Formats: sequence, structure tokens, C-alpha cells
Amino acid sequence: MDLREIIKQNFFDLHLHTTASDGSFTPSEIVEKAAKKGLEVIAITDHDTLDGVAEARLKAIECNITVISGIELTTKYKGRNIDILGYNVHATQQLEEVMKRIQTHRMTRANKIIEKFCQIGIVISKADVEKHSIGGVIARPHIAKAVVEKGYANSQQEVFDRYLGDGKPCAMDKIFLSPMQAINLIHQAGGQAVLAHPALIRDDNIVRELMQLPLDGIEVWHRKHKKKDIKRYKKIAKQYGKIITGGSDFHYDGHHMGDFGYHA
Repeated sequence: MDLREIIKQNFFDLHLHTTASDGSFTPSEIVEKAAKKGLEVIAITDHDTLDGVAEARLKAIECNITVISGIELTTKYKGRNIDILGYNVHATQQLEEVMKRIQTHRMTRANKIIEKFCQIGIVISKADVEKHSIGGVIARPHIAKAVVEKGYANSQQEVFDRYLGDGKPCAMDKIFLSPMQAINLIHQAGGQAVLAHPALIRDDNIVRELMQLPLDGIEVWHRKHKKKDIKRYKKIAKQYGKIITGGSDFHYDGHHMGDFGYHA
């Protein structure tokens, strides 16, 4: 589905996570939630996987909503994490190989993070974490939930602030692509590549540098973007001839699911 047409319709959310990666709800549940909100088009954009898309599309038939096949790839540029969203992608050999490599590393990384927690006296096991991983993929939010459940912290956010965030004692890097590698993978998979939540990069000079790459668009609307951010990134999008998109980056009910569009 053409991204330029989607944003004219309003009532969309093009950045949603499910239990296929680090979301709290199954793909079917996400579709139901979106339909109840009156959304017309959504994108499932799980981290490093397309596994949630088929289930979401099946449920979408029942709910009369359009589901776009999406993915979110984390890249590294000038020492910063840069997330690239891919829309209308299909599985290719190259993308499958990269996703498999990243997911294998994710499991190794999760085990090492659990070990780090134990070393500082926060005793959790892999079994404790797996209880929170419905889709079988262990991500940092699942580890944070286990830490909270064991009574070592009051909230997932506290776990990230004290232990799991960048530079914190239990943090570990994931496998990173370069922005150009991610863009190429998405284009080879027939998709459009969009820079995610640019305000979170916290450096518009870097955003402008990234806009000179063959990105197709930029995520203008996001639950953490203020009105001044939306205005600024619309201007940057126009300057560089990029499509504008938007989404909530929804993981759990504490996040506000769309709708986005020109009315936002």
C-alpha cells in the first residue's frame, strides 16, 4: 500500500510491536485494539522479524482493517542507535539470513545479560524471563519484567534506568547494521525505508545527514514527538523530498496507540 496515500486517510498507526518481538500483545490482539480505536491502516513493525505479520493479516480480514508488512532494524551511526522502519517488505534470502543472525545473537545476549544481573546480586533465571516471552523471542523488556516480578525494582522503566539502558551495568550491545545496510535490505525486500522517531536521536545534524541517504521517508508523528518536533520534521522531509509517516511505537498499554495523520 502506498505510504503517500495512507497519510491522506488519517486514522493510521504505522509503528506497532507484538509478542513476535518485544510487545505485550499478540498480533491478533494488536489488530483488535486498532480496530476498536477506529484505525483504518496499521503496520506491524517488530524488531528484526516478520513473524507477526501473517497472524495480524488473518485477523485483519475479520476486523476490516489493512495491515502493512513491516519491520524495525536497529543500526549504528556515529555512535548512536538509529532505527530504520521498513514498510511493504517481503521475506528475501538476504533479509532472512540477517534476521536469523540477529535473533541468534539476541538469545546469546539475553543469557549474558541474565548472568550480569546475577553477578550484581539480582538473581533471575532464564525460566523467569521466558515466562514473559510469549513469542519465544527474549528481549530486554522481558528481562525487565522478570526483575520487577522478583521484587528487585518497582517498574520496567526503573530497570532500564538503573541496569539495562546504554552504559548501565547490565547493558550489552546487540548486532548493529549500518543505516545503509538496513536501507539496502529493505529495498531489496521490495519495501520503503523510513527513519524512525528522529527526535530521539537528539541531534538534527545527524538527522539531516541521514536524510541524504536513500531513505524513502521520515517518521514525523510519534508518541514522544511534541508539536514543535512534528513541525520541524515536516519541514526537513519537504527539504529532502521524503515521505512523512507516523506511529506510536506501541509495546504495551502504557503507550498510546495512534491515530496519526494531518489532524494530529
